[in-house]
Amino acid sequence: MPLCLPGFEKVNRYHDPTKNDAVVAKIVPGEFYVTRNNESITTVLGSCIAVCVYDLENGIGGMNHFMLPSLNGEGVSGDWHVNGCGRYGDRAMKNLLNCMVKNGAKRHLLKVKVFGGGQILTSKGDVGGQNIAFVNEYIANKQLTLVGMDVGDAYPRKINFFPGTGQVQVKKLKSLNNDTIFQREQSYECELTHRPLPGSP
Repeated sequence: MPLCLPGFEKVNRYHDPTKNDAVVAKIVPGEFYVTRNNESITTVLGSCIAVCVYDLENGIGGMNHFMLPSLNGEGVSGDWHVNGCGRYGDRAMKNLLNCMVKNGAKRHLLKVKVFGGGQILTSKGDVGGQNIAFVNEYIANKQLTLVGMDVGDAYPRKINFFPGTGQVQVKKLKSLNNDTIFQREQSYECELTHRPLPGSP
């Protein structure tokens, strides 16, 4: 397996036997991954957002996965108070973009695709809609080039991103019991509330 960029050693990477043993990096909420290798990045989304960013000219791409717009975002209760981590869109975007530029990407060459934001956690209101509004505003404010988007509705999505080409495969998981994603996101809410990242106040 090719070496990952420094800082991503703990990301789950594996060979996919169904795709000629291609290398896949699987990220979960709060994580992001950047690569120069010929590998894909995958995740499963409910109300969360994944942003895929790539610079084909310089051969680098990455993806994040966040659950809420921002620490002090609209509709975010105080129970979600965790400082400075990739679980929030503003931090997740900053982490991803800064890491890509640090590893050779050029901001003016970046292309962006956005996925997720389904209305899964109905008990928390339209978290997916808040995430979509945040990411649209962020992209506009930072003058990033948006080239693709598949967001909203009420079903989970599985995302496979190929940074080397910019291609993204989206599988809409209509046959999957939405309770699976609901429980996963509820568990993540509990983690946000009770187990802040190391170094958080």
